[in-house]
Amino acid sequence: MLPDRAAHEPSAPDARRWQALTLLAVSVVLSMSPWFSAAAVIGQLRAEWQLQPSASAWLTLAVPLGFVGGAVLSAALNLPDRAPPRTLIALGAVAAAAANAALLLASGPVTGTLLRVLTGAALALVYPVTLKLMSAHFTRGRGLALGIMVGALTLGSALPHLVNGLGGADWHAVIAVTSLLAVLGGALALGVPPGPTGAPPPAFRPAQAWRSVTRGGVGLATLGYLGHMWELYAMWTWFGAYFSGVPGSPGGTRAALATALVVGTGALGCVLGGVLGDRWGRVRLTVLAMLLSGGAALLLAALTRAGAGPAALLPVSVFWGFWIIADSAQFSTVVSEIADPPYTGTALTAQLALGFTLSAVSIALVPALQQWAGWPAVFTVLAAGPLLGAWAMTRLGRHPDAARIGGRG
Repeated sequence: MLPDRAAHEPSAPDARRWQALTLLAVSVVLSMSPWFSAAAVIGQLRAEWQLQPSASAWLTLAVPLGFVGGAVLSAALNLPDRAPPRTLIALGAVAAAAANAALLLASGPVTGTLLRVLTGAALALVYPVTLKLMSAHFTRGRGLALGIMVGALTLGSALPHLVNGLGGADWHAVIAVTSLLAVLGGALALGVPPGPTGAPPPAFRPAQAWRSVTRGGVGLATLGYLGHMWELYAMWTWFGAYFSGVPGSPGGTRAALATALVVGTGALGCVLGGVLGDRWGRVRLTVLAMLLSGGAALLLAALTRAGAGPAALLPVSVFWGFWIIADSAQFSTVVSEIADPPYTGTALTAQLALGFTLSAVSIALVPALQQWAGWPAVFTVLAAGPLLGAWAMTRLGRHPDAARIGGRG
């Protein structure tokens, strides 16, 4: 009897796809580093540019708003499906690096805010396309692969708080280094091989972007994602301000380190979410994560209202930080599995555009709501997002498209 060659061949493709995942994960963290660069040095920019609070807020919101604009345009042009993904990622990374580096020549907040918008728009060519490219490499284990990708980005989100907690660095150096890192990330993306499940470019259909995220199972997955995004970035943006103001909080660098812990713990949540999504089913995992995340927000509201101190609040906050992001990659994974295959990249990009639009609203809402009604009200309002998202994903579990979702759910 001839030996069964098939039993000996999967190891090579497996090795190649994990090598591709490692290379692309490093590439995307480096390429996306300009997103967080201004956040790491916002205190120094406030002093040097004499920023008013409103100008600081716009500088913070500029990148996600630019990302939304770039993602909408990219999705309308079907760029993630019609252009070579590695080239698109490299171009986006280099463009983001250039806009980020131009901050060194900016004379004030108006120019700086415009450059941050351009940075976000360029990064819209990076993040969604990396998700599509990695989906092409992984049919089996896709939830874990995308979970690792989002987990890497979560660590990047925690870095500004870690920098502040360790004393910071001159803002010119931070901007220069993150720009160089983005160029390096773009160069690394060029070395990622095309996935074996890649498809030829589809026909140009601008309306496909909206159609893809408003119909059928993808529409329900997008509604679940919107509930997730309502909570996520508002929590990441404002948790440091909340915790530093808690009575008995150490404040200053220790509060920044606590924030880095709360946000950075989410990287572990992403990996566990990927494992459970593949084993239990994506619908079940996303519902569980959003119920736990929303429940943690409500518990934090109750503890804050009761006057609890940092020792009681920090463990709940770390738990919240773990579960608030554990489901994030699974929404993209679901879309990659049930969207119209030729337009998977368009659907992923359009979903991200809607999510970041909503997150900009919740980020802007938090300070106004906190001033009017306090932090317990903020956490209660944020909890509404994941609870709505859990309802949407429960409905998806009963939809005919659920039969095409990977894992067991």
